[in-house]
Amino acid sequence: MGDPTRASLLLCGDACRSEAYAALLAGERADLLLTDPPYCLLTRRRKGGDLRDPKGRKIDREPVVRFETVRDYRRFTAAWLPTAVRHVTSEALLIVWTNFLGKEPIVTEARSLGFTHLWGEFVWAKRTTESKGGEQLLRVYETALVLARRPPPAPTSADGPAAAAVVAGYDDDGEATRTGSHPHHKPFGVLEPLVRAYSRPGALILDPFGGSGSIAATALRLERRVATLELVPEWAARIETRLGSAAVRDR
Repeated sequence: MGDPTRASLLLCGDACRSEAYAALLAGERADLLLTDPPYCLLTRRRKGGDLRDPKGRKIDREPVVRFETVRDYRRFTAAWLPTAVRHVTSEALLIVWTNFLGKEPIVTEARSLGFTHLWGEFVWAKRTTESKGGEQLLRVYETALVLARRPPPAPTSADGPAAAAVVAGYDDDGEATRTGSHPHHKPFGVLEPLVRAYSRPGALILDPFGGSGSIAATALRLERRVATLELVPEWAARIETRLGSAAVRDR
C-alpha cells in the first residue's frame, strides 16, 4: 500500500482544542470521523455521597476517564465533538463508538451540529467466556453510532457495513497484548466492516482519540490515510511504534 509514513499523521494533543487539529491536519479536512472516545462510565456513590469501593473495577484503570454524571459527559461531548466536526468535509459521516449511557448525549450533540440522521448502529457483541457446555457468552455493551447530515441512501448490497453486529473477542488478533492492553482496544475484525463500508481507499480518516491505535492501524491496513490525536504521551508513543509512522509532535 506504499509508505505508511505518508499515509498516517499522529499528534500528542487534546481532542477538545482546535489548535491540536490545526497542527495535525494543516488545513486538510477529513473524509470520515471514526473514533472511540472515553465512555460515559459513572461512579457509584453511597447515599451520603462517598465513593463506593471500586473493587478493582475497570473504571479505575488508567487511562479510563471517569465521568461522575451524565451531565459531565454531556459537557465533555460538547467540548470535543464540535471541535472535531470543524475539520471534516461537508459530506463526511461521523462514526462514534460509545456505550449505552453515552448514546443520547452523542446523538443530541451531533444533531445540534447538523448531523440529524442516525443511519444506524453497529454493535460489538463481545465474546467473553465459554461455559462447560461449549456455549459462548456475549456481552453487548459497545455500539458505533453512524451519523450523517443527510438521509441514508436507498439500500443496496454495497451500502452499510457487512453486518449490523459483529461477534469478536477483546484481543482476537493479539494486538492488544502487544500494544499494552488498552481498555478500549478494538480488534481489526470489529473495525474493518465500518472502514470498508463508509470510506474508500485513499480517504482521510480522523480519529481524535487514538488509544492503542486500533483505528489508525485498521485504516492503514485497508489503504486509507489516517490522522490521529492522543492525549496521553505514553499511548501516543505506543501508537507511533505500532504504526511505524511519522514522529509524534509535541502539543
